[in-house]
Amino acid sequence: MVVPRMTTGIALAFVCLGLLAVMPIIANSRPDGFGALDFALLLSVWQVAFAVPLFAWELRRADKGIFGAKLSGRDRRRALLVGLSTGAMFGLSTYLYVLGVEKAGAVSAAIAIQGYPLFVILWETLFLRRRKTLVELLLTAVLIGALYVLGTGGTGRVEGLSPWFLLALGVPFLWSIAHVIIKEELGRTPVTPAQVTFFRVLISALFLGVVVVAAGPSGFAFALARADFQLFAAVMGLVYYLELIFWFHAVRHIDVSLASSIVTPWPALTMVLAAIFLDDRIAAYQIVAFTIVAASIYGLLVAGLRKGNRSAA
Repeated sequence: MVVPRMTTGIALAFVCLGLLAVMPIIANSRPDGFGALDFALLLSVWQVAFAVPLFAWELRRADKGIFGAKLSGRDRRRALLVGLSTGAMFGLSTYLYVLGVEKAGAVSAAIAIQGYPLFVILWETLFLRRRKTLVELLLTAVLIGALYVLGTGGTGRVEGLSPWFLLALGVPFLWSIAHVIIKEELGRTPVTPAQVTFFRVLISALFLGVVVVAAGPSGFAFALARADFQLFAAVMGLVYYLELIFWFHAVRHIDVSLASSIVTPWPALTMVLAAIFLDDRIAAYQIVAFTIVAASIYGLLVAGLRKGNRSAA
């Protein structure tokens, strides 16, 4: 049984902030000729390699998580379906992440991924029937407006809407669906963070492997033989894996809302790193858009907490 420690949770959330910020930089620093799909598959394979030791160590303990639970046949089938479906979503989102960062730019893609709360609000409204307050609706509208301006390159014109920015929005879209499903499963089974992460990256790698094979000839075999390609895929896989592990452990110590508020500014750090290491030019509209997006997210977090407190009272 984990004893929640706020200082530990906050520290882990700040680590997640740093890891999230450097991931777009690593993805866009990879060598020329390393395609997005091949990179996504290879980094996923490295994620599996990094996930195996902790996963295997947990299996040797008395408490084996989901493997120590006595599940009915129905529960096993549901867990298998959840694992396959969410793994495929995460696999596809990994590819969209790499491609979106490459095509839309590290900064714009990073801010686009901050649209995650929009999709969570959408699913909560449609499927969980959770009514939103006027303040939440207004903040959501402001957030949508900021993302729209960012997607049009600061012009606000529909014809200037970047398809690559819309593609980057597919990442939080898929994340939000998968996270809602996984959250329900975590409440049903004693699965551990290490087990969730291992199955997530394993199924993601298998899914992307099938996609690469189905897509026909690719540069994956060439990438396997290149040490520089392997190095960048391994670093990206390690950073991504650590972010997942630290996040799952952070939310065991502190509320998801607090952890989310801590990691919200990560695109600002990505801006600084992109300017230093990628020689990206940071436009004024990107800074303004990020400021509005971050303020809207913080506002939604505060509004959600207040509504929760009123419900508890």
